[in-house]
Amino acid sequence: MATTENSNNVINDLIEINNDRIAGFEKAISDIDDENIDLKELFQGYAEQSRKNSQELAALVGSVDEVETGNSVSGTLHRAWIDVKSLFGGSDRASILAEAERGEDAIKKAYQDALAEGVLPIRAVETVRAQAQQINMAHDRIRTLRDVAKA
Repeated sequence: MATTENSNNVINDLIEINNDRIAGFEKAISDIDDENIDLKELFQGYAEQSRKNSQELAALVGSVDEVETGNSVSGTLHRAWIDVKSLFGGSDRASILAEAERGEDAIKKAYQDALAEGVLPIRAVETVRAQAQQINMAHDRIRTLRDVAKA
């Protein structure tokens, strides 16, 4: 029972940070101007990625009563995406991408921590690993775009 509860807590933490990521990208999409239309499209794709991640993770938790549906409100590391969300707004391309990368650093770390805790059942580990790989690719793409924008 405690193992299942620990596993559900870890999965719910990942659901929360994915929800935070969705909110962060949606905030960025609404705040950036049309000259960065490519970023809006990219961020929409990453928000959709997190919606899919949250759904997959919710299926692992099982009981609807135990699934986290909101954004994180505690002082955990997941707070980073919410903090980043408040920083978007009318900035130059490099700044927008730097803030997005900060948020991606937070979700990347959350996935690393979830896998390192060793409490996830095997089917959850496979899902979390696959999602972590996608998150890492998104992070690297944003970092590359940021580096290009700074040059």
